[in-house]
Amino acid sequence: MKILKLSSRGAMALVLAASLTIPAWSQTTSSAYAIKGGKVFTLAGPAIENGTVIIRDGKIAAVGANIAIPSDAQVIDATGLEVYPGMFDPITQIGLNEVSAVNATVDVSELGDYNPELVAATAVNPASAHIPVTRANGITSVIAVPGSTSLDLQSGGLIAGQASAFNLAGWTMDEMQINRSVAMVINWPSIQTATFDFASFSVKEKPYADVKKEYDKSVNTLSDWLDRARHYAQAKEKGSPTLYERDLKLEALVPVVERKLPVLVIADQERDIRNAVEFCTKQNLKMILGSGAEAWKVKDLLKDKKIPLVLAPTNRLPEQEDTPYDKPYTEPSELFAAGIPFAFSSFGTAFSRRLPQYAGTAVAYGLPHDEALKAVMLNAAQIFGLADQLGSLEPGKLANIIVTNGDPLELQTQVRYLFIKGQLTSTDNKHRDLYEQYRKRPQPAH
Repeated sequence: MKILKLSSRGAMALVLAASLTIPAWSQTTSSAYAIKGGKVFTLAGPAIENGTVIIRDGKIAAVGANIAIPSDAQVIDATGLEVYPGMFDPITQIGLNEVSAVNATVDVSELGDYNPELVAATAVNPASAHIPVTRANGITSVIAVPGSTSLDLQSGGLIAGQASAFNLAGWTMDEMQINRSVAMVINWPSIQTATFDFASFSVKEKPYADVKKEYDKSVNTLSDWLDRARHYAQAKEKGSPTLYERDLKLEALVPVVERKLPVLVIADQERDIRNAVEFCTKQNLKMILGSGAEAWKVKDLLKDKKIPLVLAPTNRLPEQEDTPYDKPYTEPSELFAAGIPFAFSSFGTAFSRRLPQYAGTAVAYGLPHDEALKAVMLNAAQIFGLADQLGSLEPGKLANIIVTNGDPLELQTQVRYLFIKGQLTSTDNKHRDLYEQYRKRPQPAH
């Protein structure tokens, strides 16, 4: 992690940021709950009218109609409401980026181009003010991804580090953590001849030959890292510990080359996606495509190679000038029709709370509603190997549950009850506090 020397102004900014990150959450502790009377959408079968969900010791104990309620259970009357699995945002910077303009509160990347040993969980701030804001909109779990600061700017180098999955309630990462390492993040190099020079505030062109040479160098270096990781794994397995020097970077890449840990490859342009797929196929890596603005152009390739996709927000501009204006809205329905598994994501911090609206927009442009629900609740858990814990309301899974007064993909829908790891969790947050504060301000006399 970064070690920073702060000026007096920087120290003051840090204090200010800290004052904004006091935890605004609480959980009602009980070993058992019963959510009864609501319409239960399990995502594992048909919706259950007048259903009941039994929660015990943090997990779902039973789901169905006419289920006996344990005598020790705290009962939640969900009559007239709807019950869903909590939503899951699989590419965020929650906990890594607090106030973008205050460097001391931003820890999304590290120096150097190759940092496979870095794990996002070690830098996540459990007291982030973004967590309760996000949670209040029905997102109960996220994956913090290092190294990609926005859709337009990749940072953190070629190998940015390991992404971490965690729940959005808890005092420490040990409490919140679902899986410390769910993917190795690779920012795929792009062949771009036009670059923006901030010094002159103008676009500068590079010769294609020079750009291609830089690209080839990056890809060859990445290939070299993977080859070294394979040799390191062999030495560690067959050799004596005294005969090789421990290397944390190569050690972190061993699960990748053994296909035990997938690579989350961030790429947008058609050429970059094709190159990344070809590379991962040649290297025998388990690939997940991230962002994929032009994934619609390579649907057949993704389906053939069985590569799932974590989509960038639907509410964005098209990738190219000649791309249809509504392509970001229609892409999800095209991917579904092609049989490609995908999930929606926010790719950020401040707008993770908009995750359900990203899916709702896609519904308006052809994506079936049931599939949109899966794409914000179940699909990400399946893509990252967490479906045994998250994504649907089934016995044995974590009780991450939301109870709403309507369709969770609609903007006006409110989350009435929120459960994380089986505990009733407050939806209080800074946005709501400010709304109440200014709603009640005295009106000027006329």
